[in-house]
Amino acid sequence: MSFEVHFKELQELTLKLEKEDLPLEEAVKLYGKGMLLAANCQEELQNAKLQMTKESAVIQHKHEGEQENGTEE
Repeated sequence: MSFEVHFKELQELTLKLEKEDLPLEEAVKLYGKGMLLAANCQEELQNAKLQMTKESAVIQHKHEGEQENGTEE
């Protein structure tokens, strides 16, 4: 599943925990599911940040090479 799907499910779960009068057992179950969803979202955000960092480094390296070769426009 994508970040957006995980995040939406986490939001819905949070609202359910906040608004509904749930039995303790069900609330604990939903809380555990929410923690897993939050961890998935965090991992997906970290992966996206890593990808952006890598791409920025490639662009920077290319730009520096163009400056050294005098091919910068």
